[in-house]
Amino acid sequence: MPTTAAGAGPTAPAGVGDFDADGPYRISGSVSVRPESFGALVYDFHTRRLSFLKTRALVRVVEALADHPDVHGALEAAEVPAHQREQYLKALAGLAKAGTIQPRETTT
Repeated sequence: MPTTAAGAGPTAPAGVGDFDADGPYRISGSVSVRPESFGALVYDFHTRRLSFLKTRALVRVVEALADHPDVHGALEAAEVPAHQREQYLKALAGLAKAGTIQPRETTT
């Protein structure tokens, strides 16, 4: 399993595009997240695309992205076990590719 140079945790697996788990992300401005018993419905008002977050834990991660300096911090805050993080990184890379989440500027 690949790790970051700083040892923060696994990085996104090869082939997931420009997703950088060491960077800051947030929910895209055109996206609405509606919690449901299974996870959440996600609707993008620009693309009119409806998708699903299939677990409540993934919803917690996505909602925590804006509050942390990188994706690893959001995974930790959502209490995702270390052995499941690579799976979550793959899911987040897919959400980034779909435009559901996007990189954000850091404030210094």
